[in-house]
Parts: sequence; C-alpha cells; structure tokens
Amino acid sequence: MKRKLLDTSKCAVMFLFVLILCLGKSNNSIAQTIAQISISGKVKDNKGNPIPGASISVKGTTQVVASDANGNFKISAQNGESLVVTFIGYVTQTILINNQAQLNITLAEDAGKSLNDVVVIGYGTQKRSDVTGSIVSVPKARLSQLPVTNVLQSIEGAVAGVNISTTSSVPGSQPNALIRGQNSITANAGPYVVVDGVPLTKTGGSLNDINPNDIASVEVLKDASATAIYGTNGSNGVILVTTKRGTTGKPVIRYNGYVGIDNIAHILEPRSGAEYLQKYADFLKQTNQTQTRPVPNIGELPAYNAGTTTDWVDEATQQGKIQDHNVSISGGSPDVKYFISGDYLDQKGVVKGYQFNRVSLRSNLDVNVTSFLTIGTSLFLTSNNFDGGRANLLLATAMSPYGQEYNANGSYTIYPMNPEQLYTNPLLGLKTTQVNRTTNVNGNGYAEIKFPGVLTGLKFRLNAGYTYFPERSGSYVGRLANDNNGTARSYNASTNSYTIENILTYSKDIKKHHFDFTALYSAQERKYNSTTAGAVGFINDELGLDNLGAGATQTSNTNRDRYGLNSQMGRLFYSYDSRYLFTLTARRDGSSVFGSSTTKYGIFPSAAIGWNIINENFMKNVKLFSNLKLRLSYGKTGNEAVGVYNTITNEVSARSPFNGVSTIGVIANNLGNILLQWETTKTANIGLDFGVLNNRITGSLEVYQNKTSGLLLNRSLPIITGYSKVLENIGKTTNNGLELTLNTQNIAGKDFRWETMLVFAANKNKIDDLYGDGKDDLGNRWFIGQPINVVYDYKMTGVWQTGEDVSKQDPTAKPGSLKFADLNGDGKITADDRTILGQTAPKWTGGITNTFHYKNINLSVFIQTAQGITRNNPDLTYGDETGRRNTPAEIGYWTPENQSQTRPALSYNNTLGYGYASDASYTRIKDVTLSYVFPQHILDKLHLGSLTVYASGRNLHTFTNWVGWDPEQTTYGRGSGNSSANQQAFAADWTNNYPITRTFVLGLNVSLR
Repeated sequence: MKRKLLDTSKCAVMFLFVLILCLGKSNNSIAQTIAQISISGKVKDNKGNPIPGASISVKGTTQVVASDANGNFKISAQNGESLVVTFIGYVTQTILINNQAQLNITLAEDAGKSLNDVVVIGYGTQKRSDVTGSIVSVPKARLSQLPVTNVLQSIEGAVAGVNISTTSSVPGSQPNALIRGQNSITANAGPYVVVDGVPLTKTGGSLNDINPNDIASVEVLKDASATAIYGTNGSNGVILVTTKRGTTGKPVIRYNGYVGIDNIAHILEPRSGAEYLQKYADFLKQTNQTQTRPVPNIGELPAYNAGTTTDWVDEATQQGKIQDHNVSISGGSPDVKYFISGDYLDQKGVVKGYQFNRVSLRSNLDVNVTSFLTIGTSLFLTSNNFDGGRANLLLATAMSPYGQEYNANGSYTIYPMNPEQLYTNPLLGLKTTQVNRTTNVNGNGYAEIKFPGVLTGLKFRLNAGYTYFPERSGSYVGRLANDNNGTARSYNASTNSYTIENILTYSKDIKKHHFDFTALYSAQERKYNSTTAGAVGFINDELGLDNLGAGATQTSNTNRDRYGLNSQMGRLFYSYDSRYLFTLTARRDGSSVFGSSTTKYGIFPSAAIGWNIINENFMKNVKLFSNLKLRLSYGKTGNEAVGVYNTITNEVSARSPFNGVSTIGVIANNLGNILLQWETTKTANIGLDFGVLNNRITGSLEVYQNKTSGLLLNRSLPIITGYSKVLENIGKTTNNGLELTLNTQNIAGKDFRWETMLVFAANKNKIDDLYGDGKDDLGNRWFIGQPINVVYDYKMTGVWQTGEDVSKQDPTAKPGSLKFADLNGDGKITADDRTILGQTAPKWTGGITNTFHYKNINLSVFIQTAQGITRNNPDLTYGDETGRRNTPAEIGYWTPENQSQTRPALSYNNTLGYGYASDASYTRIKDVTLSYVFPQHILDKLHLGSLTVYASGRNLHTFTNWVGWDPEQTTYGRGSGNSSANQQAFAADWTNNYPITRTFVLGLNVSLR
C-alpha cells in the first residue's frame, strides 16, 4: 500500500511540474496574436434572436472566439481571410473578410444537426443520434435561470422518471432523489453522483457542495445500458454533472447574483386566545370534569387577566433572507483554457436560529501540452456553515397563547405554562451553543494522450481524484436552556477518498461502419475516522464547549473504517450508416464490503440496440418526421448498499456493575454474514425518440421494467441467540414504468415565441418476495404484491354521532369516537380490520413549463404535480394530549352541536394508533421567472458584454386536499429522534421540524467586455 501511495505522489509532482511549464508556454502564445482589422459583430438565428456560445474562427489559424450571452463577438483578422461561424443545430457559415469592421451574421437552423449534439455519457461523450440508452439532459434553462442552492432543486419535476422531493426547507438541506422508483427495501435507493468524471458519492460530500453557478450540464442515466458501466453503483440510476470550462478568447468576467426573501408557504396557525379557552372548556365538558378556572394552568392566569396573548409561531419565526454572489473569469488561448469561479451564499431561515453560509472556490484548467498530450485540473473548495442554536417550531405550535415567554429579568421562562412541564419554551434552543461545519477539498486532474499515425483514434486518459472532507459539530446546553448541570458534546471526523481511473478509447470509421471502444481500470478508496467527546457537570456556563475538561463526567469514543473498490469495464459501440446502432457493456467490480466466503467480485453486463428510422431511404419522402429512433436495452446492475464491516460479527463495549464496581465488558452487536453480496437489478427498456414538423414537436416515450433480487434485508432471529437479526440476500421487487417527454414550439414568430416542455412519469412498484416463504411481514408493513411503502391502517368511515347504535360494529365506541369499517364482519374493531389504504410514493408525476419570449422579455412558468400519494398525517395525530396543549385552528374537533364527520371529540383516546391516512397529492406552481435581456445599443453605452435582470418566485402556491403545513413536508412527532440530533444539521428529529418556504428573489447577470 505504501508503495502505491509513493508512486501516486511522484505522479502528482510530475503533473504539477508539467502544468507550470505549460502555463509559461501559454503566456508566450497569447502575446503573439497580431491583428490587422478589428471586427465586431453579432450572431443571430433566422428569427432575430441572439445565439450565445457560437464559435467564430479565422479559417486556417488558431484564432477562435465565442459569442457572448447576447450573440456579440470581437475578433481580429486580415483582408482576404475568412471567418467560419458554427453552432450546434445550425448550418455553418463562411464569410470572406474585405475591410468589414461590423458584421451581422444570421445562421440558418439545420434540424438534422441537432441530432449531433454531444451528450455526456459515462466515461465519455456521444452524439445524441447515436445514444442507445436512456439518457436525459436537464434543460439548460433550468440550470442557468433559477436561483437555487442545490442543483437538484433545478431538476425537480423537469425530468421524467426522476422524483425529487423537498421534505424540508432547512437552509442548506438537500432534496431527496429517486430515479425510476425504489428498487431496494432497506438499502440506499439514491442515485450515484459523478462530477467531472470522478465520483462524488461515497466521498462524504454531496451535491450541496457543488455551486450551481459552476455547472454546465447535468445528465441523468436511467436504464441498464447507460448505468451498467458503473456496476455495483448503478442500480439506482446515475447523475452526471459537468462543470464549466474555459473557452478560447479574451478573458470574460461574469457576475451572477441575487437577493431575496423567504416566507413560510403555508402556516398551520395555532388557536387564538378565545379559541384556546373554548377548546379547554369543551374538553372539560366532554370528559365530565368541573371547570375551576378559564385556563388549564395557574401560570397562564396573569396573561389571561391582563388580556394579553402571545403568538408563539410568530415569536419562533422570522423573515427569511437569502443572497448569493458569484464571480467567474474564463478564457484562454487555443492551448490553454481556464475557468475560475468564486461564490458566496448566505441564507437566514424562517425559523429563528437556522442559517446556512457557503463559500466555494473553483478552478478548471485545460492545457494542450503538445499536439498529442492534454492535461487539466478540476479543483474546488467548499466551506459549509450551519452554526447556531435553533427555535423549536413544534413546541411553538403547542404553547398556550397565555403562556409566559419571559421572566422578569428578561430571560426566557423554562416552562411558559407553569406548572405544566410537558412543554418547554420553544426559544430555549437559541440559548445553546451549536457548531456544525463541513469542508470539501476536492482535487481532480487528468492527462490525455492521443496517438498519431496508424493509431489515430486511440486515446489514453488518466483521471485522478482526491477528496478531503473534514466535519466538525458540537453543542453546549446550559442553565438558560433548562440544563442545570451543563452538557457538552464535540464531534470531529474526516473522510479521505481517492479515485484513479485508466481509460483507453478507440474510435474508427471504415466506410459506413463506425466503432467506438472504451476500456477502464479503476480503483477507489475511502478512509473515515471520527472522535467524539462529551462532558456533563459544569460549574458555570462560561467556557462550555471550549473546555470539555471542566465537566465532572467525561465520555469519549473513536471510530475508523476503510472502504475499497476495484473495477474493470469494457464498452463497445457500433453503428452502420448511422442507421443501426449497437452497444455492449460489461463491468466487473470488487468491493471490500462483501463477505469473505464468497467472491467479492461481480460482473454487470448490458446490451442495447438502436434503429435510426429517420435515416432509412423509405423515410426520405416522409415530411412529417424530422427524427425517429427506436431504442431497446437490457442489462444488469448492482447495489452494494451495505455498511462497512456489516459482514463481520462484532461486539460493543458496555459498562455493568460487578461487585459494586463499574466494569467494562462487551455485548453482542452485529451478527455478520460472510456470504453477503450485492443486490442485483435487471432492467429492460424500450424507448422511442421523435421529432415532428421540422422539430417543432420533439420528445421521447419510454417503457421500462426493473426486477431486483437478492435484496439486502434483515431476517429476524430468536433473541435467545443473542442477536435480533441478521442481514441476508433475500427478497425481490419489481418496478414497471412509463415516461413521456414532450417539447413544442407553439408560436415561433419574429417578436413573440411560446415554447412548452411537458414531462410525465408513472411508476408501479411492488414486492415480489421477502423471505422465500411467500408470507408478508406485518411488523414492517411489507406485503407481497404491494408497493414497498404503503399505509396499512384502519379504514375510517366517519365519526359516531349521538344516538347511533355502536353494538354491532364497535361496542367500545362513544359519541365523538372515530368510526372504522368492520372489514372482517366480526362485530368489533380489531387489528384484523386493518387494510392497505394507499402508497406513500406518487403513482404518477408530471411537470409543465411554458416559456414566453417577447423581444427581450422572457417569462417562464413551471407547474409541478405528484398524484396518487397517501400519507399518515402527523398534523392530525397531534391530539391535544389530555387537553394540555394548543392545537391548530384549521384542525377542528367533534361536538354534539357540529356533528363533525372528520374529526373526533376532544375526549377521544386514539388507543388503536390510527394514523389519519390522508391524500397527499398536490399540484404546485413551482417557479415563475421574468427576465429582461438588455439590447446591444444599451450595452454599448454601458460598455458591457451582456446584462440580464430577473425576478423569480418559487413554491408560489400549492393546490392540495392535505390539511397541514405541506403535503411534501416530513413532520416528526414530539420526542422522536435521538439525544444527539441537535448535532446534525438536518437530523430526522422533532427539533428540526421546518416548513416548506416560498421564495422571491431579484437577480442580475452581467458580463464585461
């Protein structure tokens, strides 16, 4: 191992040395540029719209520039030379220079050329017309025109088959992503993320570390033909992120920035003072108690007598703010191209104490050392800060409006409803010290050799990536936060990862035959270590987290693990006459996490065929279609999704009394399984790509089936063995789905254009087998033939009213009790009357984007929908805890007078544990953006290259039948989670309930000439 690390270090030193030499060379080459005529111009399409990114080169020379965001360019040339203007999807134009100082160039669209767009695939690129797998490019407008903190927010609802859900708007949190349904029951179901060819997943970092302003393109790989090249990491789909790189031309400085405000999208308001008093009186009446005072607690009387109330939700929340500022510079010569970016993001949450601060730096460099050697780097550093004690929104909704917020000395009261001690002041968290920070230091480099002569078409590329990911969190809770002893906890961890990839590619054309071959050998390693220290019992709160040694009782813990993956891959692509396409892929992975008594290696093959029907002779006279391609694929991928060392039986240390002395011993922890292997998913996919009416209508239709076997599931064991469970490869699932993407140009006038993008995806998920005996697992709510995540509960049919006969259906019920269906007809409501009420994943999702252009004004409206969702509603299962808490005004209760059929009486005890299953389907106006692109004559006066101003709103309105904060939000019940949850930025814990927010921003994008 040491030898390997030493060799790697030597390579790194040589790489840096060559890089320095190349930088010196580039300065000389730039200085040699000689101009005779300075030519300015603008590149437009045939509708008069500017074309940004068009390439303008002087024929026969190395001079190349690109048009800016408004289509403008400047270049130097001599009389008699020619300018060559090219852009993907347009006919190339050549212009002879004859003393022209100003040029207005119009490029004609070429429908056939749009199929030659380059698409990023795993370990390379490919023409779109040659793609045989299911690969979707995220629309560029979603990446460049939305003010988001995480790129997944741009993808939400915009890519068919990719379900992005925002379960919380905690500043800095990352949405959940699921591609083509859930294949695994308990193992990780999230996609594999690769940035600039190097894995980001399993390095400790996430897409939250990637500045969205730096991203050039995002591709989503969905079927086995596309994902099998990632082997044991590909079963849940792959997201490929490519960051921006430099282009030939003079330096271009750009600034992108926005400022905005956040508000809670929908507030579940607690009861007012009068409503709270009425609820208390009704509770006493329904429970046959005598009312002796107007409020439940003595501590509420002073405020009641004074006629003052406190809006606790208002006290716990604030005006959210967000700002982002990004500056980049890019440019280069034909031999050296660079892109440098810096970004500062600051977000203050709508709940007090929540904040997120991110600083990121990026440097991408590409150097042509010789005609056959190119080297480059992709370096970035991101620092994330989530510091700060936080208010508790759930407690704020529970407080009595007559509760006392402050003591006489101005400090927070511990128990606002004294002597009630079930609820503490929701603002106590603001008096704690909380530290939560992460840093991602990532360095990727490559060297690519192109072989000449008879070996033309052969390339070798070496990718090397290193990630250092340190984390730090800590807290101190003292007297002001209801801890009279003082409790401190500190956590420090770091993850070190490296990836080395050797990639050999060969491309060859023989008449009408085209061959592409890719071979890979790679190695990945990740090392993790952590140290946790804690102390309880501090004399005072002055030092707290900064001096754990002052605590009376000390605790500590350390942890370390290592993960390794070795891989080999081969891929062959063949096409004949651009009509018949064939792709064959096989990857072999060896993972360190699998058992010692079986092979740690697995092979994941796939095959795909494509037929470009549009290129057939019989289609030449068919004017209706401008593109028509059929794709079929089948393959196998894997999901290791098992923790490091889970195959090993181990114990954990524990203290126990022995002869009156605390003694350290060990107890059983994990029962290992030396036969464990990965889950396997076999995927079949049929796709049809089409373009109609000269590509006025384009899109794709796909049908797929994923069959997963060998699930990593825990089998229950008799506790007498010392272990309660063991992880095994058992169980099977299936996902069947349909996906549609449709793009239309509804109106294509000179001044006014209207375009629409529509996506639709339906997925049917089911469990085929669990433990090999064909039986359901009732305890985990897993049922053969049903989706993985279902709501299994009683079927509520109403509320029992006064005078109704309960004897034949629910003899224990009283007026105001929930009425349930007696499904088995035994005359009573028991556990046998439970049934499957719905699934928690949407049955289908969709999104529609309408974009309108009028001259320089652009308006984009995106509407998202998710249908067929059933969820237990925690906002309805609050209960008022024997009349001791406030409840939302929107959620009523039964009385003999109102005879509610949806809500029970205040006296009702939910002894059956009914979860209030509710329809969580929704349609949301997700984002609306209005922008104005300044015309050239104004830019000339301002001496700017481009200028765009915009206003954007997100989560503007939600149409839903859900009663609560938001149908997409995850709400945690009081007391759920773990004692150290406040150490985690996004802990799944009741202290981190955070609503979905509505955001409004004003933004500015500007570039200098």
